[in-house]
Amino acid sequence: MSRIEGVLKSLKGQGRKALIPYITAGDPHPDQTVDLMHTLVDAGADIIELGVPFSDPMADGPVIQRACERALKHGTSLRQVLAMVKTFREKDDATPVVLMGYLNPMEAMGQEKFADAAVDAGVDGILTVDLPPEEADEVAPLFTARNLDAIFLLAPTTTDDRIRAISEHSSGYVYYVSFKGVTGAGKIDVDEVAAKVAHIHELTALPVAVGFGIRDAATASAVGRVSDGVIVGSVLVDTIARNQADPDQLKRALTDLLHPMREALDSLAS
Repeated sequence: MSRIEGVLKSLKGQGRKALIPYITAGDPHPDQTVDLMHTLVDAGADIIELGVPFSDPMADGPVIQRACERALKHGTSLRQVLAMVKTFREKDDATPVVLMGYLNPMEAMGQEKFADAAVDAGVDGILTVDLPPEEADEVAPLFTARNLDAIFLLAPTTTDDRIRAISEHSSGYVYYVSFKGVTGAGKIDVDEVAAKVAHIHELTALPVAVGFGIRDAATASAVGRVSDGVIVGSVLVDTIARNQADPDQLKRALTDLLHPMREALDSLAS
């Protein structure tokens, strides 16, 4: 059982929903990322999605695009991101870490070499935004052999046949994108999300986590009612941008934003 599967099964047994924050590695500075990861855990994170900065993040809106630019300005590389996870593991061997990024950096390192390095660093899952399931036959076995979860995106327009195909290549959880568009670009329609997530649950046994549009405790609670977990990205990254000049204030601001979401999700516990 992977660390991700273990955490999600434990939460389900407790009737609780997963809180999965996203930050971009190296933003606002590479020296701060590990500290921010621990801050997220202290504020209630169950799993961390750590973005690998990329020069052309086509699924991301301006907020995360600018985060990638800040990280790349400091020269944050895939190797450095893996080193950050390894340092994080020195104090936290329990919280799963999912690397979220794009295919080019992974291919530049070499897929097998990347998979080995990810395991050595303590990474638990890989979400490659621009890797379609039809092209995952080569890389998915590398991840499976190393107990790395391969996580894929589902969209409101994903057909039933494609949901089944994606689920066959997925492990850990599937990431449902709550609206059509890039990160941070829209307002979530909880009724639509509830209907789609219920339908996805009919087609896969994997947990379904919902991202895009989770902005506060109210939206976290509303989406948590109909899913297995919520993924919070742009609002956290925007908080990092607005508080980047003061590292201590930045950590307080992240905690002030994330902790109420934790409480709201836990209030749903059955």
